[in-house]
Amino acid sequence: MARQLSSKKPKRLGYTVGRLLGYMGHYKLLFFAVALLVTVSAVANLAGTYMIRPVVNSLDGGTWQEFVSGVVLTACVYGVGVLCALGYTQCMVSVAQKALYDIRRDLFAHLQDLPLVWFDGRNRGDVMSYFTNDVDTIADALNNSFAMVIQSFIQMTGTLVMLFVLNWKLSLIVAVCYAAMFLYIRYSGRRSKAYYNKQQACLGELDGYIEEMVNGQKVVKVFNHEDASIETFVAKNRALQKAGTGAQSYAATMIPAVVSISYVNYAIVAVLGGIMALRGTMDAGSLASYLVFVRQAAAPINQFTQQSNFLLAALAGAERVFEVMDEKPETDEGGTVLVNVEAGADGALRETEHKTGLWAWRAPDGTLTPLRGDVRFESVDFGYEPGHPVLHGISLYAKPGQKIAFVGSTGAGKTTITNLINRFYDVQGGRVVYDGIDVRDIRKESLRRSLGMVLQDTHLFTGTIADNIRFGKLDATQGEIEAAAKIANADSFIRRLPKGYDTMVTSDGANLSQGQRQLLAIARAAVADPPVLILDEATSSVDTRTEALIEKGMDRLMEGRTVFVIAHRLSTVRNANAIMVLEHGEIVERGDHDDLLAQKGLYYKLYNGMFELS
Repeated sequence: MARQLSSKKPKRLGYTVGRLLGYMGHYKLLFFAVALLVTVSAVANLAGTYMIRPVVNSLDGGTWQEFVSGVVLTACVYGVGVLCALGYTQCMVSVAQKALYDIRRDLFAHLQDLPLVWFDGRNRGDVMSYFTNDVDTIADALNNSFAMVIQSFIQMTGTLVMLFVLNWKLSLIVAVCYAAMFLYIRYSGRRSKAYYNKQQACLGELDGYIEEMVNGQKVVKVFNHEDASIETFVAKNRALQKAGTGAQSYAATMIPAVVSISYVNYAIVAVLGGIMALRGTMDAGSLASYLVFVRQAAAPINQFTQQSNFLLAALAGAERVFEVMDEKPETDEGGTVLVNVEAGADGALRETEHKTGLWAWRAPDGTLTPLRGDVRFESVDFGYEPGHPVLHGISLYAKPGQKIAFVGSTGAGKTTITNLINRFYDVQGGRVVYDGIDVRDIRKESLRRSLGMVLQDTHLFTGTIADNIRFGKLDATQGEIEAAAKIANADSFIRRLPKGYDTMVTSDGANLSQGQRQLLAIARAAVADPPVLILDEATSSVDTRTEALIEKGMDRLMEGRTVFVIAHRLSTVRNANAIMVLEHGEIVERGDHDDLLAQKGLYYKLYNGMFELS
């Protein structure tokens, strides 16, 4: 395993570093101040060490005044270095936090633009790991390591230069030792970098698994899956342990190796330098300054190697983050948009800025088409993966105000049809037409604004009850929110809550029953007041008594709208204008409830055999 990883070169290392520097470069003045102060601090440390030479030499033949002035000047030089170090650390914190803010903002914004198919292939824990583990490693490196690495590099380079200035012959030995240090650092760095990449990936996978198990604790306990869950966790945890051990094993050897080489180097140089001083080819001050430089040479190298470990982890995290940010966003080539209109005295529609309750599609040429809710499928073919079709030649129409129901066995393609209407996915054959316009020609934001959807899996957000209903229409007034809740028959239970509409919802509505959460989802769709409504098993989590209570409200909600219904319970499809029976991605029967019973086909068997559609 080690051999395999060791041959793996860092992926896009230069690109990752450049992009990270690009974020920091957004704050050029602060970044320039960091670079300047780091340079001055490093030079001050080098100059302070060099000042040992005149101070020592002043003791041999110099005056007391020269000695004191040399000591004072050395102290001033070191003082400047300390002040600059204090300055660049404060500036670096500011630059780092601003850059991290930008990275998180851009990452989150890009996630909003990614297609659903990208999320289909990833678990939520791994996605969350981008914002926690990966960004945190970048934060640690920028706050603590970035400036230190620059300063250490300047000091290493400056120290080598000063050594050659003081005595070039001895410096040849130092150069050989320097080369040995860097060769080992490069060797260890390459191997630890590969393991750091593996470590970040394993960490994201482990986080995703933990989240799945925590969210599904009831299922785990019901099916006595605790032991199996622990076994899987142990396997994933062991993979993380191996990756972390590999990374740290190589990284941890860097500092001891550098220190050992520096000790050998110091011993050799001290002996040879002493001999040269005794022979008079080197003065005492130069030897003292030289030996301090040699002794200090290990410090910036140690700092460089130690901080480079954090940088390696940060670059591994940054690579993962930037890979996500480089994912191709959801395409939206539609040029037709939804606009507010008003009818003139002649009956013609005119676009207006204020809200009138009337909407129209505005084509790129300015033509206005009234929003009616006429949806048609024309020989639609679709598959989530190439070579695995889900829908075959689906053709259907829903005129404005009609209610179309889809029934069939699990996996027949019912939900897929509704996903194509709002362009969560695009068709591979045929087309979906909305008010005579191909949905691919409509801007997705406008298309989805005209649709309301109630899903089987209700998701509530942290906030008040009112905020969750308002999610369907962000500028909804309190009156509109309460009216929508009444339509869904949610108003009565909301008012019985401790703070009514101001009751806080947390943990995806853990303080509410499943049926109450579903009612809020229906109210959310009601407040949006869309011309087309999609109900994907919207009442599956509501008991029969509650379902009876909301039927009238649902009828009011569906009045005058085009409605697509996917449901298990017959009560929600009996009064549909048309029922589409799907099997293996094809419509095998169509008609209203009575017509389908008279055909005595698949619908008839489902009705008489199960009394629930599944």
